[in-house]
Amino acid sequence: MLQTAQRSSETIKTKAVPHERFLEAFRWMLLARTFEEKLVSLYRGGLITGGVYIGKGQEAVSVACGLFLQKGDIFAPLIRDQAGRSAFGEPLVDVARTYLGSRQGPMRGRDGNIHRGLPRQGQLAMISHLGAMVSVTVGALMAKRFKGEKNFIGLSCIGEGGMQTGSFHEGMNLAAVEQVPLVIVATNNHYAYSTPNEREFACAELVDRAKGYGFEGYNLDGTDLSACLDVIGSAVKRARAGRPPQLLVASTLRLSGHGEHDDASYVTDEIKREPFAQDCLKRADKLIVDLNLVDAKRLQGWRDDAAAQVDQAITTAQKEAAPDANEDWCAISTRALVDQAQ
Repeated sequence: MLQTAQRSSETIKTKAVPHERFLEAFRWMLLARTFEEKLVSLYRGGLITGGVYIGKGQEAVSVACGLFLQKGDIFAPLIRDQAGRSAFGEPLVDVARTYLGSRQGPMRGRDGNIHRGLPRQGQLAMISHLGAMVSVTVGALMAKRFKGEKNFIGLSCIGEGGMQTGSFHEGMNLAAVEQVPLVIVATNNHYAYSTPNEREFACAELVDRAKGYGFEGYNLDGTDLSACLDVIGSAVKRARAGRPPQLLVASTLRLSGHGEHDDASYVTDEIKREPFAQDCLKRADKLIVDLNLVDAKRLQGWRDDAAAQVDQAITTAQKEAAPDANEDWCAISTRALVDQAQ
């Protein structure tokens, strides 16, 4: 049986010097936080139909998931992965279009805002039964293998709640048996909606499961951007080099409700005082200031630029037309397929 590459009781520490892509990753995090704060404002103003689920507190894990992928890879992000989606190449205007129901968006206004994807670019559309995304990612990797493609990997995100589902187990087992180049990044934000960890699983550490499946497993501090970049970036390299599938478990806390309809009153004061409850963006910002990586003027310029990008995306989407019933609402996904079926 394969040994885990990191004992479950150990958590990888940040190096004294930040990762070489630290500042790049920080800017994606800043853009995601700025954009999602705007979405919350629009939702509360009644301008977004459906739910809004933000990744506040999980941006460091998310950005590291998208940053190290390349053309030809498969990415299966979830509802709190805007930072990773942006780093992987999802245009911000398309996100705004989907939330605001523009027919110019990738879903043409026909689906919920969290189920968007760009399959031809390797970004899978999310399935609400989150554990099922692992099997879908494995299937996509096997298809690429059958076609003779080389030098690709897949990265599938999951929360600790999704890890308790049967479909997650099936996907893990299939990935290990078929030895596909897969990285699974699990974010333990300590609540599956309102269910705390102690009511979700009984094992001491979720990463201990890696050994049983035939994965290599690592813990990491999800509030530490440099640690996320080091650990997730290294796992991507190992998967690309032909090592067994990788399971990474990041510890953090969701710093908002499950969605903007949820006040998170079930989160205890004790949990909020835990080290994993730190805000990863504020922690990264402080490190930049403490190490004088960027001066105050440039840092403010990045904030202003993020706000300008968000405003431009939202303004563009708000000016565009809603879906047309005759052109956009089809039982089959494209007009070309509809024409072929007739």
